[in-house]
Amino acid sequence: MTRGFLLVLMLSLFSLSALQAQSTEDLRSTIRQRTGKQVEWQKDAEPSDQIRGAIRALLRRTLSADAAVQIALLNNRELQATFEEIGIAQADLIEAGLLKNPIFAGDARFPNRSPSGTDIEMSIAQEFFDLLVAPLRKKVAATQLMKTKLRVGDAILKLATEVKTAFYELQAEQQLLGRLKAINQTDATAVELAQRQHEAGNINDLDLANQQATYSQSKLDIAETAASIRADREKLNRLMGTWGDDTAWKIDNELPELPGGDFPQRRLESLAINQRLDLAATKVELGALVGSLGITKTYRYVGSVEFGVDTEKETDGQRMTGPTWQLELPIFNRGQGRIAKLQAQLRQAERRLESEAVGIRAEVHEARDRLIAKRDLTTYYRDELLPGRKKILELTLTHYNAMLKSPYDLLLAKQNELSAERGYIDALRDYWIARADLERAVGGRFSGASVETSSSFKETKNN
Repeated sequence: MTRGFLLVLMLSLFSLSALQAQSTEDLRSTIRQRTGKQVEWQKDAEPSDQIRGAIRALLRRTLSADAAVQIALLNNRELQATFEEIGIAQADLIEAGLLKNPIFAGDARFPNRSPSGTDIEMSIAQEFFDLLVAPLRKKVAATQLMKTKLRVGDAILKLATEVKTAFYELQAEQQLLGRLKAINQTDATAVELAQRQHEAGNINDLDLANQQATYSQSKLDIAETAASIRADREKLNRLMGTWGDDTAWKIDNELPELPGGDFPQRRLESLAINQRLDLAATKVELGALVGSLGITKTYRYVGSVEFGVDTEKETDGQRMTGPTWQLELPIFNRGQGRIAKLQAQLRQAERRLESEAVGIRAEVHEARDRLIAKRDLTTYYRDELLPGRKKILELTLTHYNAMLKSPYDLLLAKQNELSAERGYIDALRDYWIARADLERAVGGRFSGASVETSSSFKETKNN
């Protein structure tokens, strides 16, 4: 008995390990196709030495948006907690494949007169109906596991988008800070020049005050931008799961330029419908409800059925042994409530699936239009407005040095040039964020038009 128990235990542990490995591989493969990144479900409290080494190697370099995403997928603790939903679903699948334990019962009755032998009765019974529905129950649990994997995959893609958004926001602030510091140095030189001109009587008190106010405003802009950078860094640290010495990472101070070629604008809706893992999870849930409803209808008139053996030793020593059975008669409760509930849940899932499909199409439209608008706006700033403002500032400065323009004219030209610079940086930042949002809306990278859809999650062999 001991050897048999150990054998069953070892087989159960082996099945769980194999199931986890297969589920994780399915998930890793899908994420690799959709993002080009690696993801690992870490069972230990701390990452392995190999993962820690990979993370630190990335942190020692100048981070890119893709590198930040890779660190988050390996190091985000909340994501690792989400992975455990798969472990819970796997445990439910194993539980669904196990039969109910047999019930052993016994009683002893002591007579108050001869014959004085003790009346002993013992029985063992097994739920027979459980044998019939175990394969069906296991199939439903496998479907739930598939849905859980899809939900976890969708959470991974959502985290990747959040990391990219935080990265581009930080990068834009750093680019603006560099520009503000350059302007501040120019303003400091202008204040010194204005001070000398004021002492020489070439400008009045108002002109000097304007120059000093401009210099003070530039210092305030630097302080506010530096505070925003600190907040954005902490947000990115939280998403990447970095702390302590690992927070000393650096990124480029300039946003990437607009790419020469943009995303394919055709088939984005159909790509999203085929790729979105959250929509696939809703489809799987719908299929599970259909299966559950079918099982309930099929066995609605079958209640609890138990078969067993009963033996009784009478007070005179005679033993009687024979089969026992117990059958639940479906007279009052014939599953009407369960069927009505499943039918309502099925209709609810159908409406939710339709709603999600409509919402995804609208989300793709919105993200695509926003990306196109941000690209056009960035191009306008880069090619027209910003060069024009810089040219006006150069000419105004030349005229100011020739005493043909007032300090107010020069101040206005500087403000307009800075406003155009801010607008360009904001537009370029919004373009990259909109691009990340569109990738999220279609369920993966644009280059993934040929990748496998959510069906790449294969059903486990335990189906």
